[in-house]
Amino acid sequence: MADQLGACHLPAYGHPLVQAPHLDRLAAGGAVFEHAYCSSPLCAPSRASLLTGQLPSRTGVYDNAAELPASTPTVVHRLRASGYATALAGKMHFVGPDQLHGYEQRLTSDIYPAGFTWTPDWRVEPDGRLSWYHNMTSLRETAVTEGATQTDYDDEVAFAGCRLLRDLSRQPGRRPFFATVSFTNPHDPWEVRRRHWDLYDDADIELPAVPALPREQADPHSLRLREMIGSDRQPLDDNEVRRARHGFYAAISYVDERIGELLSVLDDTGLADDTVVVFTSDHGEMLGERGLWYKMTFFDPAAQVPLIVRGPGVAAGRRPGCVSQLDLAPTLCELAGIEPDEPFAGVSLAGVLAGTEPGPDLAVGEYLAEGAVAPEVMIRRGRHKFLHAPGDPDRLYDLEADPLELDDLAGRSESAELLARFRAEVAERWDLQQLERDVLESQRRRRLVADALFRGAHTPWDFQPHSDAGWEWVRGDEAANPRPASLRPRGTLPEE
Repeated sequence: MADQLGACHLPAYGHPLVQAPHLDRLAAGGAVFEHAYCSSPLCAPSRASLLTGQLPSRTGVYDNAAELPASTPTVVHRLRASGYATALAGKMHFVGPDQLHGYEQRLTSDIYPAGFTWTPDWRVEPDGRLSWYHNMTSLRETAVTEGATQTDYDDEVAFAGCRLLRDLSRQPGRRPFFATVSFTNPHDPWEVRRRHWDLYDDADIELPAVPALPREQADPHSLRLREMIGSDRQPLDDNEVRRARHGFYAAISYVDERIGELLSVLDDTGLADDTVVVFTSDHGEMLGERGLWYKMTFFDPAAQVPLIVRGPGVAAGRRPGCVSQLDLAPTLCELAGIEPDEPFAGVSLAGVLAGTEPGPDLAVGEYLAEGAVAPEVMIRRGRHKFLHAPGDPDRLYDLEADPLELDDLAGRSESAELLARFRAEVAERWDLQQLERDVLESQRRRRLVADALFRGAHTPWDFQPHSDAGWEWVRGDEAANPRPASLRPRGTLPEE
């Protein structure tokens, strides 16, 4: 997994400038889903939905400070219960005391905190601001530097992932494995190394295809986001926009290099022959389009994600239909021969991967976090995308005729029947009044708990990887004195 990488920013999806040769190679040998959507354009809700196959309204992970209950089954639990070894390296943005959610082993800590301090407050938005909200500072901090928090973190994640694969390859009795290697790049701030920055020339960096719209032409949610990040109060000039985009492209090339290391180890160990590889991201990045940055919106640059799958039984080629990351959990279960114990919100894509079925051509999503004042929901069906939020005008786009989403069809008489069908589907799928009450109550409770936990002694929930040098390397006769399972070296999973 990457973080904040939209499909539109990869050469495998047609970007003319970005260099990502290792993902290109993966795409050339696998199935490339041309229209895959996250279930929520924000880190924690998207990742929880990906693992559970359920929407945020079902998981309760409404925002980046919401907890997935430990009793909620994930695809990791199901694979583990079926005999798979499960391991995680990198970011999954788990909030709360359970920092595993089915993973047998976690090789690194998370880059982000596990507490409730980033809880939004819809009662004060959009007139009030919370100190941790996204703002323009991160964009102006784009820099070329050899050492930065995010590259340091992803270097460790790649190392842990590669070591895990090597260790698995030398275990003759190993169980089948499910490994997640999740990077924080190309999430902002874009602090990148010189060799990745120098892959691009400032003169070649294009400005956004859609500049900041006049406020009277922008939709209410976009205006709330612009207010939240301060893009109208502190706008970037063209040079600053190009520099920020330059940094983002360089961060993509950096993470592509780390992914290349993993794929090389997979090949060199022989594991690639019977391993299914899935590449995706939790959401995209607006990158200045329409005057918006970061994510938090259902416009395609933020909501459409790469989804590339390669492996045994996967027919290489493009898959033009619309799919959702909610489809990943049922897909992985079917590939592993696991019968679902409860309905998923998505459907299995196993037949689509094999090239024998066309796919659902449907994706649904919810946004319930900062920058909103009520639930916003999305339905992408075929060529049309419908957006609805109580209090805001509905929006309807024909993405084949209008890929930049500039022509809102919701007010057109010729679209009345289609609009009515989408509205009826929203009413059937969601009780938005109840969902709003649930979100507000969750925010209230978490803010209270967060305030309490930071008074007096504070015990953080952040995951602490265990390492004991007394057991980790060559330490005498292990046959006579075997190490406990909890003290096996990081990257080693128990055999059968």
